[in-house]
Amino acid sequence: MQHFRIKLSLFLNYFVFAILLNSVGTVILQVQNNFGVSKGAASVLEGFKDLPIAITSFLVASYVIRIGYKRSMLIALGLVTVMCLLIPSVPSFLMTKLLFASVGISFALIKVSVFATLGLITKDKKEHLSLMSFLESFFMVGVLTGYFVFASVVDNDDSKSTGWFNVYYMLAGLSALALILLATTKLDESSVQKEEKGKTLDQDFVEMIKLIILPLVLVFIFSAFFYVLIEQSIMSWLPTFNKDVLHLSTSMSIKMASILSAAIAAGRLLAGIILKKIDWLAVLVCCLICAATVVLITVPLTKSIPGTSITKLADVPLAGFAFPLIGLFLAPVYPAINSIILGNLPVHKHAAMSGLIVVFSALGGTTGSMITGHIFGAYGGQTAFYSSLAPVTILIILLFIFRKMQPSQNREKTIQ
Repeated sequence: MQHFRIKLSLFLNYFVFAILLNSVGTVILQVQNNFGVSKGAASVLEGFKDLPIAITSFLVASYVIRIGYKRSMLIALGLVTVMCLLIPSVPSFLMTKLLFASVGISFALIKVSVFATLGLITKDKKEHLSLMSFLESFFMVGVLTGYFVFASVVDNDDSKSTGWFNVYYMLAGLSALALILLATTKLDESSVQKEEKGKTLDQDFVEMIKLIILPLVLVFIFSAFFYVLIEQSIMSWLPTFNKDVLHLSTSMSIKMASILSAAIAAGRLLAGIILKKIDWLAVLVCCLICAATVVLITVPLTKSIPGTSITKLADVPLAGFAFPLIGLFLAPVYPAINSIILGNLPVHKHAAMSGLIVVFSALGGTTGSMITGHIFGAYGGQTAFYSSLAPVTILIILLFIFRKMQPSQNREKTIQ
């Protein structure tokens, strides 16, 4: 299969960072137990993860072509390998902040490089859209794996135990494996390197900024922002919701949250097939309406649940299984809109556009998690999750505008 080895490397890179990034929901729950921090204080971990992603992407994305996609990914993998080896030795709330900051910086390099590399290894827009969906689907497989890995090391009998930090030794090994695979894989970047000849660093940065003022790109940025706001607000706080609202044990809360990741993975896998045959706007709007319906039906089911701690799967309330299925309907949106905007730009602009995607996705994630955390602390979990209906409505409107502003029905056209 053409480009098999580099595709395998990209999938493994995404798998590693899926576990690291989305462990934030588990870690938010655990630092409340281990270090006695409040929900509002714990929510800053999302900021320590996402703000470095945004800042790094904004400052470095336009230069990634010069650094090299492969070299950028190797730097990122090397940094997280070192941090994962360090954190079990000094388990603390401060160290979790530093870990997520380093993961954020590294993921910015990984995501910009991965998105830009897709343009080099796909032959047309349909293949790009399909591969993007499969890649994002595999990302959620990593998230799902992470939930079970962390749940297996959490001590239900001792909430103060920090033994779960040892899981980072395993993640260091996985990151090192990804680094070795990438280092021994060839990636031809000559086609984009030619476009950089004669340009200064300042010109690269200005070109990225100029993308923002394009109306189509601006609408896309808002769409990406609101999507990640929705997804991350639910994903980061679902373990806490399961524990505080559904009264599941700590390990059960983490395991049940994995249903959301499985649903998103399945949704993106199906989207990779469906979007080849059905218009993307119809698919995405229907999915968002279904997601809102899930909220309206399942959240009321969480009221009047007995306060007894639940440790058995058979005793989990229906809402514990039903609400995470929202991920099945949210799933197709993000990879689809990313592929569409990249498909409307020439390949040499993909790195800069990927940088903007990462920046505004990170800002959306931080905003969503922090708002949800504060609403959760002040008004309870039901109100916090009901609040997701507002950005869902806004996103549906933005998708119609996004479609209307595409260059033409000729999908092979690009913005020059």
